[in-house]
Amino acid sequence: MAKVISVTNQKGGVGKTTTSINLSASLVKRGKRILLLDMDPQGNASVGLGVDTNELESTIYDVLLGEAMAKDAIVATESGVDVMTANGDLAGAQVELLNEIGRELRLKKALAPLMQDYDFIFIDCPPALNVLTINALVASNSVMIPMQCEYFALEGLSALISTIRAIRETLNPSLKIEGLLRTMFDKRNSLSGEVSRQLETHFGKKVYKTVIPRNVRLAEAPSYGEPAISYSPHSKGARAYVLLADEMLKIAKVKAAAV
Repeated sequence: MAKVISVTNQKGGVGKTTTSINLSASLVKRGKRILLLDMDPQGNASVGLGVDTNELESTIYDVLLGEAMAKDAIVATESGVDVMTANGDLAGAQVELLNEIGRELRLKKALAPLMQDYDFIFIDCPPALNVLTINALVASNSVMIPMQCEYFALEGLSALISTIRAIRETLNPSLKIEGLLRTMFDKRNSLSGEVSRQLETHFGKKVYKTVIPRNVRLAEAPSYGEPAISYSPHSKGARAYVLLADEMLKIAKVKAAAV
């Protein structure tokens, strides 16, 4: 049974798509079956895994509108990650689903037939609280929050926590915070260190020990349609995501042993 994890933050530019792509690819290297859902109309997760979004017959847009099965929108990529694709059409789903009954449950119902086919399903969410993000949170077991260690990131985090609490109280009582991931970290910046310490103080074990550094190879890899683990496997960024994958699997193993 797949564990469904939304990778989200209402603040843009914090590394959601970079995390979704590279963590997915790193877990494939550890023998896990991974599906990545591209829930952003920009389609960056699809493009970053080498998919030509102009040549798609079905996308997650068609799935949400009930015009295609989830499996019809999935593309197998060279990285080993299966991706449920998106393109600009997805922006229209927000309007077209506005008056639909049960619109928040569309994604959860669509994913049901796939739950036995994967170990993890990651959802790369758009940087906004809209019907797409709500669908993702309702369909998920947990939320991974990538964030930069800067002042405004803390303010955005507070708003996101409130959103997760609201979803838990109304639409998905089992929704949990999977973990907080510090991204684009610059150890030379004193503010980064201070914000990092605040996160550890307030969220404790929910903050991953792995820290993703600011790294040019992570930024370059999507333009080649590859995750950093294949584009530049020895770069600091690629190695950090492999460490994150190992940390996640270790945490899952400890939790399973405790049950």
